[in-house]
Amino acid sequence: MSGTGTLANFDLREEIRKYWGKRAETFDTQPGHEIFSEKERNAWHGLFQRHLGPGGGRRALDLACGTGVISHLLDELQFTVTGMDWAEPMLERARAKAQARQRPIHFLMGDAERTLEPADSYDVVACRHLVWTLVDPHAAFREWYRVLKPGGRLLVVDGDFVNAGLVSRLMAGLSRILEKLSSPNPVQTAGGSPDMRDMHRSILSRVYFSKGARAEAVADLLAEAGFSNIRIDRNLIAVKKAQARDFPFLKGLERAAQHRYAICAEKPV
Repeated sequence: MSGTGTLANFDLREEIRKYWGKRAETFDTQPGHEIFSEKERNAWHGLFQRHLGPGGGRRALDLACGTGVISHLLDELQFTVTGMDWAEPMLERARAKAQARQRPIHFLMGDAERTLEPADSYDVVACRHLVWTLVDPHAAFREWYRVLKPGGRLLVVDGDFVNAGLVSRLMAGLSRILEKLSSPNPVQTAGGSPDMRDMHRSILSRVYFSKGARAEAVADLLAEAGFSNIRIDRNLIAVKKAQARDFPFLKGLERAAQHRYAICAEKPV
């Protein structure tokens, strides 16, 4: 890679860090990020148990943990959890949340593409809505493979937020029209200022999956990194239905129509 390319990647990575640092202010107010019902919590538990099995004290690394939402779900399932994020404002909120709930979750500053964690040290690596924002998924997936123990499992929960289907596009368009005709809803629009939306679009146009993180493309890269027994799970209906209760009707339909998925993969023994 040329020096210019390296600098460009560094600049993009710093933009991503800055973006999520700003998003920390409103992250926990937004459906789809924080959990607002026991029904949604149970749906996430079911998804994790389906792919990861019982915690039993096994070590789990939650990458790009944000305010610790997924970390707490794993903790509730009896995993021993480390949450990693590189946006300090996110980590501040994650640590405060764990302290308030008196949960022994360890949060640390780190880069999901270069964790600096010891090799063969985790039974589980998990991430939600991280893959679409990776600058170098080849390096990231090799890194996740490295830190997993032989027989360990990776669980990716993500989606293609670029190539919206017809239903999703129609619902999104109607939602925008209604937003303009009505007063803003603080929960719905938190973190959605024009400047933040522009920053999001700029970042999305330059990351590796700028054309959309389709499940099959992610699975292919995981195979290249050495993972085996790769399974794509599109049955996220329980999570989607629980989240829809906290969205305006049209927004809920839009999200339900998006290409969202979970991918579970294993490091061979």
